[in-house]
Amino acid sequence: MSGLPRRKLLDEYFIENRTKLLDIAAFMDRLDRAAGDEESDFRLHAFIEALELLAGSKASRVQAIQMLFSDPTTNPLDKTNAKNAVGAYDPALNGASTAAGKTK
Repeated sequence: MSGLPRRKLLDEYFIENRTKLLDIAAFMDRLDRAAGDEESDFRLHAFIEALELLAGSKASRVQAIQMLFSDPTTNPLDKTNAKNAVGAYDPALNGASTAAGKTK
C-alpha cells in the first residue's frame, strides 16, 4: 500500500497518467488504421493482454504485466537477434504459454 492517501495520489499523478492512457489509445487507433496482417504478431497479443490485466482488479498489476512481457524460460537461446530488443516474449520460440495460459 502506498504511503499517500488516494486523494493525494489522484491530485499528484492523475494528469500525468491520463496523458499516458491517451498515448496508448492513440497507438491502438493507429494500429487499427494501419495496413497489414500483423494481428498474429506476438507483441500485439502481449500488449492487448497487458491492457486486459491493467483493467482487472488484481492487486499486483505491475508484476503480472512485467511477467507477461518477460521471457519465462531458463535456457539460453541458441541464437539471438542482437540488433534490437522486441519488448515482449515470443511464445512461438518455445511453444510456451502466456500468463493467461494461452499459446499464441
